[in-house]
Amino acid sequence: MLFTLKKVIGGLLLPLPLLLSLMALGILLLWFTEWQKSGKSVISVSWLLLLLLSLQPLADRLLLPLDSRYPTWNGTEKVDYIVVLGGGYTFNPDWAPSSNLLNNSLPRVAEGIRQWQRNPQATLIFTGAAGGSNPRSSAWVAAQVAESLGVTREHIQILDRPRDTSEEALAVKEVVGEHPFLLVTSANHLPRAIRFFHAVGLKPIAAPANQLAITSPLNGWERAIPSSIWLSHSERAIYETLGTVLQRLRGGNVSSAEPGQ
Repeated sequence: MLFTLKKVIGGLLLPLPLLLSLMALGILLLWFTEWQKSGKSVISVSWLLLLLLSLQPLADRLLLPLDSRYPTWNGTEKVDYIVVLGGGYTFNPDWAPSSNLLNNSLPRVAEGIRQWQRNPQATLIFTGAAGGSNPRSSAWVAAQVAESLGVTREHIQILDRPRDTSEEALAVKEVVGEHPFLLVTSANHLPRAIRFFHAVGLKPIAAPANQLAITSPLNGWERAIPSSIWLSHSERAIYETLGTVLQRLRGGNVSSAEPGQ
């Protein structure tokens, strides 16, 4: 119950649902109350915020501090395990395997496979429980993609019980013990994930995937026109910020220390 409540409240605090709710409030004030100026102000401010968060310069400025915390892992240190955290997915057996990985999941799996190709002796661990009415778990779907791209089955392990990052850290600890391992997840999620893994006594090597904040050149019109792509970047920055706040509030047992690289 608490897990579902956390997801629902967190979802409602993201930019699009929150600003649409504020706009709806403003419309109600305009149509059904005498607070005309208040209604106009709420709608105007909400519209302006939605516009700004949908522009590339602001969206990627918000995301960049998280996205750039850890560099892409190209080290030569050999590891025994590569842990790929779960993300969005569905399951349609008629689709190509990779089409079942949604949003941030496919880049995570792709980076996990790249790191496994550099460490073919390692075990590739996929985490993530089944969501909703899906008959398969996030971890299982990711493993199918990895296998379809050449990772041998004996080098794949599935942890399909954890529902969030804190549970993933505990499940991984039971498997890896004191062995060195790479932790692969979205670059913007990695700072928070590292703290969860530190809290259970592990010292993962950060291996970011799915970097989103663009610092390379773009066409001028791409920077000036609002887009759902840039809004999704703002959403990721706000989502991770909310997650970090909750992580801090849940207790001092979550270490803020960063791992040595």
